[in-house]
Amino acid sequence: MSSRNVDLDKFRLRRFVERLVDMGEVEIHGEPVPLTGLGAIIEGTDKALLFKRAGPEQLEIVAKTAGSRKRLAAAFETGEDKLHEEYFRRLANPQSVVEVPSHEAPVHEVQITGKDVDLTKLPFHPQHAYDGSCYLSSAIDYTIDPATGRRNVGCRRLSLRNRYETGTNVTAPSDLKRIYTGCVARGERLPITFTVGAHPLDFFAATTRQGGDELSLIATFRGEPAPVVKSVTNDILVPADAEMTLEGYLDERGYAEPEGPFGEYMGYYGAIHMDPVFHCTAITMRRNALHHTLLHGSAFVLDQTDSANISAMRTEAEAMRILKATVREPVAVYLRSVSGGSNTLRVSIKQRVIGEARAAIAALFGGIMRLKHIYVFDDDIDIHDDRQVEWALGTRFQADQDLVILQGMLGMTMDPSLNGRRTGAKTGFDCTKPFGREGEIPLTRSAAKVFGGPARFQTVEQALASAPMFYADIVEAIGSDDGREIACGLDELRQAGRLGRDRDGRYHLVRSKPGVTAIVGSLYHDPNEGT
Repeated sequence: MSSRNVDLDKFRLRRFVERLVDMGEVEIHGEPVPLTGLGAIIEGTDKALLFKRAGPEQLEIVAKTAGSRKRLAAAFETGEDKLHEEYFRRLANPQSVVEVPSHEAPVHEVQITGKDVDLTKLPFHPQHAYDGSCYLSSAIDYTIDPATGRRNVGCRRLSLRNRYETGTNVTAPSDLKRIYTGCVARGERLPITFTVGAHPLDFFAATTRQGGDELSLIATFRGEPAPVVKSVTNDILVPADAEMTLEGYLDERGYAEPEGPFGEYMGYYGAIHMDPVFHCTAITMRRNALHHTLLHGSAFVLDQTDSANISAMRTEAEAMRILKATVREPVAVYLRSVSGGSNTLRVSIKQRVIGEARAAIAALFGGIMRLKHIYVFDDDIDIHDDRQVEWALGTRFQADQDLVILQGMLGMTMDPSLNGRRTGAKTGFDCTKPFGREGEIPLTRSAAKVFGGPARFQTVEQALASAPMFYADIVEAIGSDDGREIACGLDELRQAGRLGRDRDGRYHLVRSKPGVTAIVGSLYHDPNEGT
């Protein structure tokens, strides 16, 4: 495909933000805001933020563009209920990248190289109270493995050191860590280019690990060929429609400088650790660049963080894929983004055979390493409603029978409850009703009846002659808007020796002793009562 056939504006971050503004998803601050004021404002609202005059340079900065399910649906151009389906549809239809020349690439409109580079003019800003420096938290990294030629894409934060250097986190297991440690072993620098200011779909590409060339994932998640351009000071291709790039290298010294602490995805600080230094050789950007920051790792508002929402959507999609292969009728999945590390999953299923809830728990833990707690509910529970979930947990769960504990399971390294261990315990909660007892009144959720429909009978006797009925159903069948006369009508049948009730409480027309309600079948035995 020719570079003339790719759209250089469609997936620009600024265009996406304009769409979010039209949706009412953005809180706009037109007043000057110091860089020290950004963090608290970003944490203080569930909206995306657009700062028009941030810092002494009066820069435009947008935050939390991927901070809600609604915004992710907008990025995928679909409805929230179709996100999982659209995610897999795009992954199943790989797309390619198209290289454009530097003079056509919007991200190369401004080029600053060599001694003119000055990172201190960019909006690195304080993000958490005990962080080790000010940060750019929205960088996507692009590298080429010198040993294989494979192109890799990931996400990094950058901590400001001086005009030409930043720190970065290459500690957690990742392809970048493997590539970089190989370079250090050979005494080589690793060329790297970061984009800062990208469409949310590019972050899905950056956080998806798969074999082969990862650069093409940018196009795959966009659903069409993506324009890329070769960096000015190295040979790395990056999206040509980004807002800004930082080019340079990780030096050959390896893990030479302390980095952190920084607020991590669990809602705690990651401990200080040794990391490589990034040396910037070029800054390129659009003439009217929109700067970009993420909310990352702030406890109690983790559901507003970009990373938690992206992770939740991907995890839910994968969980539903696993469930469809494990149980007959999965209904819904919901990852709790407020849980530290997004490690708590709620599932609802319609059980068709005994043991499906346990099978679901085992399969999900086996297939998704990040999960720590899984709750399985019947399909009558809306797993997005905390009230319904708490009710089911309180009434359908017995710890000695319904708790599933798996020990020696791989956990997330940032989980402080592991206390430094690599493995720990994971727990499943079977909050489903006893199988095979569907419809029993003691296991049926109580709620108000909504009356409606035309009257079908004139008397209580006529109604019960058609079929056994609950009291409220008789009221509805008679068309009563009162109900007291129905109770009196039932008593008339009782006095005439014609009324019975079954174990669930339905009224029957039967022969009985006058003045006494007959028992049809046997009643439930209450274990709390004497025999």
